Amino acid sequence: MPTLADLAARITSSRPSCGPVRLVAVDGPGGSGKTTFAGLLSEALNGAPVVHSDDFPIPWDQGPESWFGHLRRDVLEPLGRGSAAVFSRYDWRRAAYAEPIEVPPADVVIVEGVSVARASCPAAFRVWVEAPREVRQARVIARDGVCHTADWLVWTAAEDDWFAREPVAWDARVDGGTFGISWA
Repeated sequence: MPTLADLAARITSSRPSCGPVRLVAVDGPGGSGKTTFAGLLSEALNGAPVVHSDDFPIPWDQGPESWFGHLRRDVLEPLGRGSAAVFSRYDWRRAAYAEPIEVPPADVVIVEGVSVARASCPAAFRVWVEAPREVRQARVIARDGVCHTADWLVWTAAEDDWFAREPVAWDARVDGGTFGISWA
C-alpha cells in the first residue's frame, strides 16, 4: 500500500500546474477527513501551505460549488501569476471576515474542500477522500453541532448532486478512516 512519503514523492515529481506551484486538490464529501488528511500531507511535504474551504463563506443552502469563485479569485489567480495570495479568513462563529491569510507561491500548495478537484481547478494532483455516510454525518454533527442536522441533510443532497454532475478524476484515493492510500 502506498505511503504518505510515496504520495509526496509523486506530487513533487509532477509539473507545476498553477504558475510555479504544484497545486494539490484534496476533495471528497463533507466529514470524510479531508482537513485531517491535508494536514498529514502538508507535513509529508515539509509544511506545504494548506488552504481550507472552511476559510471561505459557504452557506449550507448554496451547495459545495459556491465557494470556488472565492478560491479562484483570491488564491488561484495570484498563485498562477507567481504572486502570493492573500484573502480574509471567514470566522463562522462571528459570521464575519477575520484576519488575512497569506499563501506564498510555494513549490506545493494544498487546497482542500468539497468540489475543489473539479475539472477547472488547475491541480497537478487530485486526491479523493471518502468515508461512509454515517461516519461523515457523525463527524459533521460533532464539529458543527446537532442543531445543524437539517442543514447536513440539505448539504449532502447538494454534494450528491454535485458529484453526480462533476465526478472527480482522482490520482489517489484515501480511506478517511485509516488514511490508507491507493492509486488511480
